[in-house]
Amino acid sequence: MKAESYSQAVKTYLDYLVSSRLLSRETLRAYRRDLDLYGAFLEREGLSWEGADRQTARNFLSDQSLSGGAAASLNRCLSAVRGFYAYQWRRERIAANPFEGLRGFKKGRDLPGIIPVGEWDVLVESVQGESFAARRNRLLLEFLFSTGCRVSEAAGANLRDLENGCRRLRITGKGGKERYVFLGARAQEALAVYLPLRRLRLDNRDPDAGAALFLNHRGRRLGVRGISLIVDHCCRTAGLREPASPHTFRHSFATALLDNGANIREVQEMLGHSSLSTTQIYTHLGMESLKQIYRRAHPHGGKGVKQ
Repeated sequence: MKAESYSQAVKTYLDYLVSSRLLSRETLRAYRRDLDLYGAFLEREGLSWEGADRQTARNFLSDQSLSGGAAASLNRCLSAVRGFYAYQWRRERIAANPFEGLRGFKKGRDLPGIIPVGEWDVLVESVQGESFAARRNRLLLEFLFSTGCRVSEAAGANLRDLENGCRRLRITGKGGKERYVFLGARAQEALAVYLPLRRLRLDNRDPDAGAALFLNHRGRRLGVRGISLIVDHCCRTAGLREPASPHTFRHSFATALLDNGANIREVQEMLGHSSLSTTQIYTHLGMESLKQIYRRAHPHGGKGVKQ
């Protein structure tokens, strides 16, 4: 079979992706950049693409890792080159895929962001007015911080599941697992103001709206996207230093509990985590807070000191 240059082989592969995979232009550009990186590596090493073996593949991945790329970028590069060779193998251009079975790079886990204590009151107080939207939004902020609910759980919350004088709420989390979350005093006050306005706004033709705790402006259940947009709008209006999402409230809830002495297993239960390892990330967040306190308060705790 006639030899095919690397550039020709790449073009054939990308044309195949366009016709059969319907990938976005941005994804195709990223694949081309990754394949160009591999081509440059082969040229530096004096290798042909058809003659690449498992050691070639390992050397390329090591070379990319030493370049300092993020794990996500490195894994995408691995995927692009592995896909290229899988295509060539199906075309019977090579006997085996040298990248097949190679493990990707482990992604580091970012510490979750939180809303600082000093900004919380600023955020809530920025929601002014007596309208339905203002009262609902204020309750929503208090509810998310008070309960630590996922945004999907807040969207799925129902009035009938409020118990003990509206002090607790039974919700259904991931995997259909039920648990109780608790409304603090401020959330209870916001709820008492909101409920009369909710009754006036309710679309009585919609049975699901009648069950829902949070309603949109049409009087129907407020969905996940609607909650996210409200939170984003409120945070921007309040001028928070960092952007925040409903999940930021969940992080803030967990961090506040741990900072005030809660046991990590208790926090696991309140968050509805099935695994303790998922909750343990918040202990790392607490450690970062301690480091910051040390740097500010200790006479030898300046930025030049490695922790």
